[in-house]
Amino acid sequence: MLTNRPKGMKDVLPQESARWRAVENEMRKAALLAGYREIRTPVLEHTELFARSAGESSDVVRKEMYTFKDKGDRSVTLKPESTAGTVRAFLESGLYAQALPMKMYYVNAPHFRYEAPQSGRLREHHQFGMECFGASQPSADAELIVLVVRLLERIGLKNLSVRINSIGCPSCRPTYQKNFREYLEQKRDKLCKACQERIEINPMRTLDCKEDACKAELKDAPEMLDNLCEECQEHFEKLKKYLAAAGIRYTVDPRIVRGLDYYTKTVFEIITDTPNGELTVCGGGRYDGLVEQVGGPAIPAVGFGMGIERVLMLLDELDKHNLHIEDETPEVFVACLNQSLSENAFLLMQAFRNVGIRADMDHQGRSLKAQFKYADKLGAKYVAILGDDEVARGVVKLRNMETRDEWEIEQDKAPQDMVSRLG
Repeated sequence: MLTNRPKGMKDVLPQESARWRAVENEMRKAALLAGYREIRTPVLEHTELFARSAGESSDVVRKEMYTFKDKGDRSVTLKPESTAGTVRAFLESGLYAQALPMKMYYVNAPHFRYEAPQSGRLREHHQFGMECFGASQPSADAELIVLVVRLLERIGLKNLSVRINSIGCPSCRPTYQKNFREYLEQKRDKLCKACQERIEINPMRTLDCKEDACKAELKDAPEMLDNLCEECQEHFEKLKKYLAAAGIRYTVDPRIVRGLDYYTKTVFEIITDTPNGELTVCGGGRYDGLVEQVGGPAIPAVGFGMGIERVLMLLDELDKHNLHIEDETPEVFVACLNQSLSENAFLLMQAFRNVGIRADMDHQGRSLKAQFKYADKLGAKYVAILGDDEVARGVVKLRNMETRDEWEIEQDKAPQDMVSRLG
């Protein structure tokens, strides 16, 4: 073989793709019910977009981006997340001048991060995400959280927990950052190298560190929740009321800061329990300053991202799920006695397809017996048999592959007969 797929990449084979579509269909339905419309942005963006939006302190920018120079010596990056590209499209296309809020979603969007493959997230992974521009009220935050929980429950995921936090805004965060930085300086020597670097760039990112030593040192760290301004406090309290009114159980977790620097006020994660511990299924929050940061007007926004591979992995671990997976097997296989009748078989196959029936035929010149074996392997429900006698009389012999019942019918009536039998 010439080569293998790159590390951290995965082929979605034909026998798996139906599951993907089933999950994506549920995601689309949930988004459309809430008034969100699909956006598709390029997989490649100018590197500056992510450097400015994600923040220099984020691991995404510092370690994980697939960045290279194109033939015009421009620095471009395979998108590690979709929010920044959606903001760019929102501005470049003038969507901000239309009626707000503008609600958009993306599904099966490929993302690339150069990191060790994780449980349910490879170097190339795909996301479902929703972005709402122009809504400042916490009802928009609650809408997305409720939508995600109901979606995941509907497709069969269990043991879900909602964790929320507020990380303040440009009015109240600077004072907290200053005090927190002084706190961290006293512990600098006991923190990992990454957290030492974050002290100056964005001290709150130390709360997101996965190192056990850092977690232990920061167990008594001051919390942003105790330093919120009146506006942020009111926003957070209203969010909690909306969630409670919708029957969503949640936990306030002051350690949630998310991995990208553009978040403000609300941040949230949807967690599930697995035999190997907790796993984040979805994460998001509010980014009220990002549109302006990218060069647009001051427009508030909120959104989330959810890894599709991770959702599928969790569904695989269940005894059952609620997905409607489409049957992709042929409904009718057209077999012919000899190759002189292959054109007749081809036209009959097309006639079945013209009325919406999944139909196939032999393309290898097999014997009639071998065609039946092939049809059986494909899982065909019926076989339409053409021999010299049937063609001469203008009929076709149909066989139910499960019951083995056979009957003859005029060729021009066979497609509608199959429609009736298949429902």
